[in-house]
Amino acid sequence: MDYIIESLCKLNIPTCLRICAGTDGSVTHLLELMTGQVVHVKTLQQQVIEASDKIAGLLDISTGDAVNERTVLLCAGNIVYVYAQSLVPINRMPTGMEGDLTRADIPIGRILKKYAIESRREIDTVEVSESQVFGEKCTVLSRTYRIIHNKIALMWINEVFPTDNRWNL
Repeated sequence: MDYIIESLCKLNIPTCLRICAGTDGSVTHLLELMTGQVVHVKTLQQQVIEASDKIAGLLDISTGDAVNERTVLLCAGNIVYVYAQSLVPINRMPTGMEGDLTRADIPIGRILKKYAIESRREIDTVEVSESQVFGEKCTVLSRTYRIIHNKIALMWINEVFPTDNRWNL
């Protein structure tokens, strides 16, 4: 984890972005505090898939297991702050959680809170690259992490943040 902090501190990015990318807590909660607005989720895609070898490795599950795959945008007001993809093994979801995760535009942080899931986040990677996920090619900061519950990966998440002036809050 120390190398993640060191990596983020070396980047010339706004402090608010550094905080969101380096947190081991809820990005949604931080965005609401920073913007003073309720963060809403716009679901771009959601489906249940069979785990490929790669996905099985990320989540420590068997190839072919059912996984909820979701791609969303996190927005405050009319501004998009985060593009996020999540992978969640269906058989690891607590009772009732599957409905919230698959049907709705609810941030994962709120879902975890609703079901009183005690968890921790383990950041795996942080990198700067070019991407078009925000509509046009731009520099982004991307991070991947796993949400760990009862010593197993409950979720794998990739969040992508544009590195522009929207973070000068």
